[in-house]
Amino acid sequence: MTGRLNSAQPYAIGLFRIVIGLLFTCHGAMSLFGAFGGVDGKGGTAATGAWPNWYAAVIELVGGSLVLLGLGTRAAAFIASGAMAYAYFKVHQPQGLFPIENRGEGAAMYCWSMFLLVFTGSGAFGLDRLFSKRSDSSASKPASDQTPVAA
Repeated sequence: MTGRLNSAQPYAIGLFRIVIGLLFTCHGAMSLFGAFGGVDGKGGTAATGAWPNWYAAVIELVGGSLVLLGLGTRAAAFIASGAMAYAYFKVHQPQGLFPIENRGEGAAMYCWSMFLLVFTGSGAFGLDRLFSKRSDSSASKPASDQTPVAA
């Protein structure tokens, strides 16, 4: 049973990455373009250049798109995770200790989801894998065959 689940792991990670990237991209589109009701529910957008809302929206849109496509997944997820950590600790955490108290569940979940993708990579269905296969054609051992580090 474990062997079958382990063989499906790249596909599960790929689907996870696609869903997280799509949701993160939609959040950025909402803030930048007023899509999905906008930031105020009436199609409003973040003011251009306004700190930190506009910059966070750009990171969400660009980073989410890269994660969705699986292109530069680790770097995009690292930046996105940092942006969500900043959002949690600067915006939400001063209003209460726990995410459920301060309405920071989304920021916390995106932060940890993106942080996970920094370590797992794009999984299946990502453009990262397509490009790494081309560049690693002369490599002796693919990354998927390497033994993970044990704690």
